[in-house]
Amino acid sequence: MGDMTWARGVEWLAAAAGDPRGCKRAWDHGEGVALLAAGRFWDVLSVPDRLGLLALDLLWQPSLPIPGPTLVDTAAHRVGFFLPPERDSRWIGAGLRHAGRGAWVAVPPPYRPARFLEWLVPPDGTGSLYRPATLEMALRHAHATLAVLTPPGDDYAPAPG
Repeated sequence: MGDMTWARGVEWLAAAAGDPRGCKRAWDHGEGVALLAAGRFWDVLSVPDRLGLLALDLLWQPSLPIPGPTLVDTAAHRVGFFLPPERDSRWIGAGLRHAGRGAWVAVPPPYRPARFLEWLVPPDGTGSLYRPATLEMALRHAHATLAVLTPPGDDYAPAPG
């Protein structure tokens, strides 16, 4: 990803901060993570990482649009998909967490990981987001695949290291 795309991604993300300049300072110094408000420009659907990584793999097809911004939290073992803001979340399912209006999301800068947060697909600054119906279909397929591969009661727990 080129510097211009990064710069556009930084501006796009920072726009969700109460203080965009302070947000950019937090990324450049300190921990490198900013808390951004969900529900204005985007919402985030967070899912267990095995489910999210498999869904992302299904969405990464030449016939489909490039996936929207996607964040991984390696400490919490979760993947976050950035979606258009929804007034009433219809995301219901084991392990699904929807962050909308009133919620805050910890976000690293688009150009590097910070602590345990890393972009799998950084924002490109165009404002492109996941289409809910497309993401839902990918999550359903991923869930069905994992249900076949995972012994009952495992609930997507990471394999013991």
